[in-house]
Amino acid sequence: MGLYANDEMSEQRVFCAIELPADVRAHAAQHIARLRETAPDVRASWERAEKMHITLKFLGEIDSERVVNLQSAAERASSSVEPFDLSIEGTGTFPPHGLARVLWLGVADASGGLRRLQQHLEDECAREGFARDEKRFHPHLTIARLRHPSGAKRLAALHNEMSFKTDSFSITELIVIRSELGPRGSSYTEISRHHLSVN
Repeated sequence: MGLYANDEMSEQRVFCAIELPADVRAHAAQHIARLRETAPDVRASWERAEKMHITLKFLGEIDSERVVNLQSAAERASSSVEPFDLSIEGTGTFPPHGLARVLWLGVADASGGLRRLQQHLEDECAREGFARDEKRFHPHLTIARLRHPSGAKRLAALHNEMSFKTDSFSITELIVIRSELGPRGSSYTEISRHHLSVN
């Protein structure tokens, strides 16, 4: 489990996520490369392959001393769910109508395992005093954030016209991650891993 917190930081920006296999991230990176080649003039922040993940709960800035509480919640949630399979398929945008600001790839959760894990995580975080997410859980893989309306409609249309589907892959861990903002965007540091396994 590896419980720890960084005493040098009064607050940490943290979230809980599912890690993606390297071949899935490479497939998504190829999709991004095709979009960038087709619409090179569109201003967007493209997600790097090594940072791709599925967020289950974003907590934002929390006191460093409470990171251990978050890890405890993640450990209990993980121990309540068996490993499960996912696949990444389909394309979409946020918002779904009007000018797109985010491009995403869909998550196929046929077994319902991801939703069960997310719900257990919400419940366990609430037990530790963390606020529940107000928005409905919509699992997705963000690949781009559009920074200017110019060309956004065309890029979104291209994205939605492209088919995307991966083979299924197994999920066996939940990860707690620290995000640090910098001039070149955010960087991620793994805090702890929590194995899925029903006790």
